[in-house]
Amino acid sequence: MINAAYIHIPFCEHICYYCDFNKFFLEGQPVNEYLDALGKEMALTLEQFPNERLNSIYVGGGTPTALNELQLGKLCELIQEHLSYDLNTEFTFEANPGDLSKEKLQILKEAGANRLSFGVQTFNDKLLKKIGRAHCAKDVFHSVELAKQIGFENINVDLIYSLPEQTINDFKETLKIAFSLDIVHYSGYSLIIEPKTVFYNLMNKGRLPLPGEDIEAAMYEILMDEMDKHGFKQYEISNFAKPGFESRHNLTYWNNEHYYGFGAGAHMYINGKRVSNFGPLKKYMERIQEGKLPIMECHTLTETEKIEEEMFLGLRKTTGVSIQQFVKKYGSDPLDIFKEEINELEAKGLIKVTDDKILLTRNGRLLGNEVFQSFIGVI
Repeated sequence: MINAAYIHIPFCEHICYYCDFNKFFLEGQPVNEYLDALGKEMALTLEQFPNERLNSIYVGGGTPTALNELQLGKLCELIQEHLSYDLNTEFTFEANPGDLSKEKLQILKEAGANRLSFGVQTFNDKLLKKIGRAHCAKDVFHSVELAKQIGFENINVDLIYSLPEQTINDFKETLKIAFSLDIVHYSGYSLIIEPKTVFYNLMNKGRLPLPGEDIEAAMYEILMDEMDKHGFKQYEISNFAKPGFESRHNLTYWNNEHYYGFGAGAHMYINGKRVSNFGPLKKYMERIQEGKLPIMECHTLTETEKIEEEMFLGLRKTTGVSIQQFVKKYGSDPLDIFKEEINELEAKGLIKVTDDKILLTRNGRLLGNEVFQSFIGVI
């Protein structure tokens, strides 16, 4: 059973200094040809891997809403034509504040989109400029208000902390402003410096004044405390929601379930295979014109790899890994397979084991990567 579909639109009007996703400057790009190829990829994939109704659809990028109204309408038509979904499907579009006109929002709404995810990152205009964002804080309020007017109730805002020169007070102020939006979901990520980004080059030249690990950890603790205080339940390391508004799409990944991935550089998990598409547009579109799927790499997971993934993906959720579900899926008890690792992590106070769950403690969330590494390469 395939529960979800991810669709990648790799075009942006501005490239952020920290972003390492597969993306291209929008100007002069073959957007319409790309959309044609995307439709053909969906048709080819669904021929090979047919499926019933999807639980979630997520359109990300890049910036899907950077497309003009005609292109956005065409994208929505392709989704309606090829994917099986209904009013109960969670259908998300990523958006940049300031990108969304009333007309664009109407197009999304009419296609059945019911969730928006805004890349806000911070409400400090100076910091927004420093990280290469094109919007300012007032654009966020305008876009969220417009979305609510059109009838979108399920709205997420992405925030990033530990930004260059960001102070704890800056971050507290961003959270205070974020809560005034009156929305139902927040994602909060610490800045990760990835290769092939502007920030990576600046860091290598010693020109990126980052706050440091201690301040980063303090910001994460503030994030958890403030979200809790404002009635947002932490259901995953970086995600917080009002009850009932947890992201179904993201839970697909953390529950280690199968999903489609369409578009240049997209990833897919089907029939125990991790598949990644070609990223360059020319290569991606050429393959599809030849009537082939644009697959760059296909890796069939071993049973060991599946078990490892079940642990480190499942532990990202605050509900942790269900021992019962694990046994049902793999025929073995994780407490036996990882006996030493679990005992050691429990002794360090990083995980706890209840009747049916293995889960991270608060300290474990702060040192998540250390915990996840413990389950790799030990079987």
